[in-house]
Amino acid sequence: MQRVALYMGSFDPVTNGHVDVIRAASGLCDRLVVAIGLHPGKTPLFTAQERASMIHQVCAAEAAARNCDLSVVTFSGLAVEAAREVGAGVIIRGLRDGTDLDYEMSMAGMNGVMAPDVQTVFVPAGLNVRHITATLVRQVALMGGDVSAFAPPLVVEALRRKAAS
Repeated sequence: MQRVALYMGSFDPVTNGHVDVIRAASGLCDRLVVAIGLHPGKTPLFTAQERASMIHQVCAAEAAARNCDLSVVTFSGLAVEAAREVGAGVIIRGLRDGTDLDYEMSMAGMNGVMAPDVQTVFVPAGLNVRHITATLVRQVALMGGDVSAFAPPLVVEALRRKAAS
């Protein structure tokens, strides 16, 4: 039986923190579905297609090296519904600190009641990426700062192009 996991977020942009969690998660499952959340009230910097392309370009080869099939989808509803749609029995959530843990434990509890067949697995971010948030990376980049320590080179270049336009 294939082990399918779902890792969701906005990924606007994909950061080294996201890549770290994807790397760890790809060692835990046979198929990892990265789900880009679409929220009608938010205006992302990158389109869903741009984010999906960046995730795939940055992460697919390493996932494949771990014998994990990586795919990228979008979703706009509940996480547990997205998990069911892709056949995932596991939801992956990255943790940076205690604040993340408090929030994620509440979400895992709610999801567990709504979908007891879907397990939440917490993946701690590596020490070198725990401080990274996509919001801060985006803000620093748009203000002309150097974000090369926080995002993959492909993403850094895409951020430079957005900041210049």
